Amino acid sequence: MLAYLIIAALMGALIYLLYRQGLASSKCITAVLFVFRPGRQADSAFLDSCTGWIRHVGRFRQNRTYEFRLECQLSAGSTEAALLDCQKRELLRLNQDNCRGKIELSGNSRYYLRWEFKEALI
Repeated sequence: MLAYLIIAALMGALIYLLYRQGLASSKCITAVLFVFRPGRQADSAFLDSCTGWIRHVGRFRQNRTYEFRLECQLSAGSTEAALLDCQKRELLRLNQDNCRGKIELSGNSRYYLRWEFKEALI
């Protein structure tokens, strides 16, 4: 029994470390099909009927101005992307009406990228 607790604790610590490095994400979605692929230059999501959210840590290596774009082709529903600071305060929000934004980011801070899907349908 003790071995199971140690393995569970190690797995939890590993998942937490992966999340902090931006290699794992947290999500709460209801979807027919949902594939999320985080990347160094851009994140992408492919979906077919989705409602919910997904969040992961974004790492930016340099102090500079970054440009964000939200490209989506939906037949129904909506999607939004938000950039949050380390206290989870919203810095930038993109949607179908406002699909581009620029913001100055610090390379030594942690940021969260959050996507929200509301009855999104391709």
